Amino acid sequence: MLSEPPRLLQLSPVDHVAVATQSLPAGSVTHEGQELRLRQPVRAGHKVALLPIAAGTRILKYGQPFAIAARDIMAGEHVHTHNVQVLHNDDCHQFARQNSVASSHDQSTNPKTNTENKMTFAGFRRADGRVATRNYVAVIGTVNCSSTVVRQIVRAIPPDLLNQYGNIDGVIPLVHSGGCAMEFGGTDHRQLARILGGYARHPNIGAYLLVGLGCETGQGSFLIEQEGLVQLRHSGDVQQSAPPLLVNIQEAGGVRRTIERALAALKELLPEANKCRRESIPASELIIGLKCGGSDGFSGLTANPALGVASDLLIAQGGTALLAETPEIFGGEHLLASRAIHPEVSQKLLDKVAWWREYAAKFGTTLDGNPSFGNKEGGLTTIVEKSLGAITKGGASPLVDVLDYAERVRQHGLNFMDSPGYDPASVTGLIASGAHVVCFTTGRGSCFGSKPAPTLKISTNTSLFERLSEEMDFDAGRVLAGASISQTGRELLEKVLKVASGEKTCSEQQGFGDDEFFPWTPGPVL
Repeated sequence: MLSEPPRLLQLSPVDHVAVATQSLPAGSVTHEGQELRLRQPVRAGHKVALLPIAAGTRILKYGQPFAIAARDIMAGEHVHTHNVQVLHNDDCHQFARQNSVASSHDQSTNPKTNTENKMTFAGFRRADGRVATRNYVAVIGTVNCSSTVVRQIVRAIPPDLLNQYGNIDGVIPLVHSGGCAMEFGGTDHRQLARILGGYARHPNIGAYLLVGLGCETGQGSFLIEQEGLVQLRHSGDVQQSAPPLLVNIQEAGGVRRTIERALAALKELLPEANKCRRESIPASELIIGLKCGGSDGFSGLTANPALGVASDLLIAQGGTALLAETPEIFGGEHLLASRAIHPEVSQKLLDKVAWWREYAAKFGTTLDGNPSFGNKEGGLTTIVEKSLGAITKGGASPLVDVLDYAERVRQHGLNFMDSPGYDPASVTGLIASGAHVVCFTTGRGSCFGSKPAPTLKISTNTSLFERLSEEMDFDAGRVLAGASISQTGRELLEKVLKVASGEKTCSEQQGFGDDEFFPWTPGPVL
């Protein structure tokens, strides 16, 4: 039986604040056997001062500073944007040094590889050995100028043709707003090619073709050469590799002829992709992307730490978890860096955060501009507070590698991929890096979905899960009702394995994923 949940939740014994697990009126409330008088109503997910806090004090949550008191704050007072100042990144690092924050990379607590009770899922095994959780065929646009044609190609596929291939999840258009007005061979060009190449190579795509205009900077031939793109085809019993089909509208003779040529190619690609069948695959071969969006005051209490448990359990099986959103580890990156397996990995993570600080400064802003309006309404006050909760998605596993945006995963275990916090851009990078399933925690609510890798959405509170019942896949709000983080995390991993085995997520059932492909390139549009 679940225990009665507390109305105020203090996350660390040294914290100055506690989080309201439900909306509370002004008046007396019992916390840890002591009476605390709330000086005003406090909404669920928001913070209350547990003791008097003098102006200028670094306020602690998760045992870490997240803000500075802008004035004297009385015990029982609501602590939020009206009475705090932003805590600077250097203050977080200074606190860590002064208080000798222990590294989470402790051999007594790190998850060990589990040699017993091996987990599996029902996935696809490609001819070259890669593992997939879905089986799509893709039409990939090299430039925005071909986007309309790519969509028209997909719409023109006869439904009775697709119905012949029961092992294929569908044909998806991958279109975007870039591909030109950038330096040929420059950083943005190479990054876009890496993203498109990551999708083309993704095991969840069984076959694909490329469609360009012909005169764009993002030439399909450059993409094929830089990314070494090939497609495996069978001629009788012989497996052969060949360059992917590239159709340029200008060379094909216009839109109609491009569509006709693409449809003819798809009729050959579909039977090839349909040859895959689901089979038992070890969980050690699964890569999950870790994402949060529309966070609230409960994100770091329920869904994110539960996802961290699921991540650790998968890594203990030999699997891989991929954390991202560099601006949303700001102020807590020292905690993640302390878990790196090598100093070089730690430094690379810190360098990524430094780059983002400089990048934001170029546009006259700072990383403190995050959290969003909705985050603050949900109880998050500063970016550091948000980051401290977001990092818990990565569990307690050692950090084995830091990747550039959309760079392919190289090592099993916990990886970090550099990316913006913006949901479509971050998830696009996670999928391009190889994520088979994306686990997306949310407290405010999201209808986000993705292809070819599905997005599983995890609510931080039961009220959201019930209100958006057709959008949420898993309720981590059960933690607020007394369920343990560890058991919730185990159940979440079981849900992930079901999705990896073909169970459709809510966003898949509603058809999301065609419009959420958002390649991020940081440079100017020329």
